[in-house]
Amino acid sequence: MSWTGMQMSLENRTVAADVLLLEALKVSPQSSIVAFILLLLVYVFILVSNVGLVVLISCSRSLQQPMYLLLCNMCINDVFGATVTVPHILRDLLAVSSQRYIGYVDCAVQAFCVHLHASVSHTVLMIMAFDRYVAICNPLRYAAVMTNRTVVKLSAAAWTTAFVLVAVLVGLSVRLSRCRWVIFNPFCDNASLFKLSCQSVLINNIYGLGYTVVLLGSSIGSVTLTYLRIAVVCLSRKNQALNRRALQTCTSHLAVYVIMMVSAFIIVVLHRFPRLSDHRKVASVLGHVTLPVLNAAIYGLQIKEVRQKIAAAFYSSKR
Repeated sequence: MSWTGMQMSLENRTVAADVLLLEALKVSPQSSIVAFILLLLVYVFILVSNVGLVVLISCSRSLQQPMYLLLCNMCINDVFGATVTVPHILRDLLAVSSQRYIGYVDCAVQAFCVHLHASVSHTVLMIMAFDRYVAICNPLRYAAVMTNRTVVKLSAAAWTTAFVLVAVLVGLSVRLSRCRWVIFNPFCDNASLFKLSCQSVLINNIYGLGYTVVLLGSSIGSVTLTYLRIAVVCLSRKNQALNRRALQTCTSHLAVYVIMMVSAFIIVVLHRFPRLSDHRKVASVLGHVTLPVLNAAIYGLQIKEVRQKIAAAFYSSKR
């Protein structure tokens, strides 16, 4: 082989090593069109509803309260998480198998963003639980404790903590050499990255387990203790007005948290059963679009001004 031929072969191998093939959802050509349309409509709803809530809260002085400012964090994070994954999935639904590829650097960035979105969901919901605890258990000190400046600091801490944890998680996978080029998932995540390597991933598994224990342990522990404390206060005071207020303000938060934990648990369980890989892929996609939709619907309908605008739009459309 000539020097030029050897150089071209080496360049082709380098390019191939930096391009990965995604294993998309297993749908028939006829069903892919329907799936594309439904997923596109869901994505548009996520964008419009969550961005609309952020704009409404930003423009309304009556809504510029700690609880709604924290809700803005959730809305921004939901738009971020959906935008990271859904456009790629929409593209791959209409592409032939040979065109479902992604660059390694893009895959690593997507994996980082996917885990950042999941981590921020936990950290922000922890802060929202603390906000509900102060509002119900110490209502007289609420204005002094939960100021807008405090909310900004807590929000920055939530994003920064998640950023650092995920940066180390993905960084440990990026350092590994690669001997495979197929991603067995509709989008990239940390597990997809380190499964490309033939090296030992013991350090990745140890840190991944520690990351999961710290994040989920602190999340479940803080939310559980918060709601136990709220329940004790409501039962000890025997105040129907207080109990009604606690139920109204906590039900939406708890519902979103439970749905997030159940969806995450289902995906983790399905990872243990290789035969159910197709079900896991569908669950992964639903996990990234269901929660943003429910967040906007549950929290949005809880806001009086949102309900009034929806009612006004519905009434004007019937005229």
